[in-house]
Amino acid sequence: MTIATLDHRFTEFLLESNALKFGDFTLKSGRQSPYFINAGAFNDGRKIATLGAFYAEKIAEEIKAGRLPHDIDTVFGPAYKGIPLAVSTAIALTSGHGMQVGYTFDRKEKKDHGDGGMMVGTQLADGMKVLLVDDVMTAGTAVREVIPKLRAEADVDIVGLVLSVDRMEKTKDSDLSAVAAVEKEFGFPVLAIANVREIFEAGRNIVTSDGQPYVTDAIKSAADDYLERYGA
Repeated sequence: MTIATLDHRFTEFLLESNALKFGDFTLKSGRQSPYFINAGAFNDGRKIATLGAFYAEKIAEEIKAGRLPHDIDTVFGPAYKGIPLAVSTAIALTSGHGMQVGYTFDRKEKKDHGDGGMMVGTQLADGMKVLLVDDVMTAGTAVREVIPKLRAEADVDIVGLVLSVDRMEKTKDSDLSAVAAVEKEFGFPVLAIANVREIFEAGRNIVTSDGQPYVTDAIKSAADDYLERYGA
């Protein structure tokens, strides 16, 4: 019996959770995309726990491969969508992989009462190894906004960024993908549980309740055309 690959199992989860949608969507970048990954679909305890377990599995894989360090101090998720990702990933790393790891997220506005400050959770200190988590990267804007916030708090070592999906699109300013551009700019690895090509390949082999593939010829053709135009 063949064990399904991580990207195949993750695609099944995206489809089952109704997080992967096909149609005509206007992205924040202004591009018209035939597919959309909706992180808002992970809206209950089971789904967010499962999502955190996928992130933790990917992180454990990358630690074993030597692309991430084994002694990560905290998982950071940018507010707001990154908050449940950081928390669920930290829980899954601890419960499923025996790692003692914190979680941290930022406030949108600095709090001037109570514990104060910009960060919630594990507080940042010089020399800490911080792993970023986020959902889908299109342009890398969120990462560029959050790194100065982290560096303003402490002289931390940002060891990588883990995404759910790499859309594999070039930026508006170059032929580099957003992932490659961030890696080049900041010098840490950007890793995804799955990329769009893997997702569409898996979706050809995952069938609906009536026996039809989720990714039909028409959907695959539209995706191929889109990646031909915008893919990196």
